[in-house]
Amino acid sequence: MDAFFASVEQRENPSLRGKPVVVGGSPEGRGVVSAASYEARRYGVRSAMPMRTALARCPRAIRVAPHFGLYEDVSRQVMTIFREEADLVEPLSLDEAFLDVTSRVSGENPPERIAANLKARVKAETGLTLSVGAATSKVVAKIASDMDKPDGLTIAPPGSERAFLAPLPVGKLWGVGPKTAARLRSEGIETIGDLAAKPDDWWPKRFGKTGAYMSRLARGLDDSPVAPRRERKSVSAETTVASDTGDPDALYELADQLSQRVGRRLASAGLKGRTVKLKLRLADFTTFTRQATLPEPVSSPEDIALASATLLRSELRPGREFRLVGVGVSGFDRDDDEPLQPRLTGL
Repeated sequence: MDAFFASVEQRENPSLRGKPVVVGGSPEGRGVVSAASYEARRYGVRSAMPMRTALARCPRAIRVAPHFGLYEDVSRQVMTIFREEADLVEPLSLDEAFLDVTSRVSGENPPERIAANLKARVKAETGLTLSVGAATSKVVAKIASDMDKPDGLTIAPPGSERAFLAPLPVGKLWGVGPKTAARLRSEGIETIGDLAAKPDDWWPKRFGKTGAYMSRLARGLDDSPVAPRRERKSVSAETTVASDTGDPDALYELADQLSQRVGRRLASAGLKGRTVKLKLRLADFTTFTRQATLPEPVSSPEDIALASATLLRSELRPGREFRLVGVGVSGFDRDDDEPLQPRLTGL
């Protein structure tokens, strides 16, 4: 989906259409940008940016407080459409998913038509636009979906995967964060094609245990299946930021927002959990979790936020930057919880 939260707000309030909109907390506090419309992005406004910085860059921007319940409702509507138009759907967040349409492709129904029909149906039923990438692998489809935003449709035909990726900047490849991309560029590796040309013995030296996997991705080879979510014994939410950040205020605010969402879902399901988990992903894509088991089960956003902030505090240090923050609760007193997979994105 294109600038999902901001687009939903513009849909709900027509006076916001065509204007720079930022969704997030107050600049007077520790508010951060949850989403920015494309009009605001032209001024360099990005998700996870402190709201005061965003409004300084774009004084004409209109700040809107987030309405997560509304975004979740719209997401469910979109995901229902996806499931009706595809064989398998793997949600990545509220506004992004992989769709497997293999059995639906034919000479009379090529991927271009399937994608166009999907876009048209979402537009007609929700009033929102989405960008689609179609390919034989998840990694190429994901990259293709970002190439012509907003309202894009990009196809990488079978057999063209390596050539399709080759001219793109190396930072477009999964697993290559800004710092890794900078190091690669310092070695003369500017494009994914440059990276794909490296010999087999080079990869473990640069990427360690993931070297063989990264080598395959650079050549457009990814056989991971589209895997629908299974019901989980936890409720969680995570935030992927457009630009890596080490700003403690921004990170604490993100963790607090996520705690609010998790707490609201727990309350609606009548659940309490004893374990609060914090998920973190560094700028180099290193991902790890920290968790705390509490003496009493909790469901209030305040209790969850306190526990997550305590876990986060131990991981903050100078020079350390993060690209994802997640908060979850598990260890329920009963097992009829509802899974949750939202994340805030800069898409």
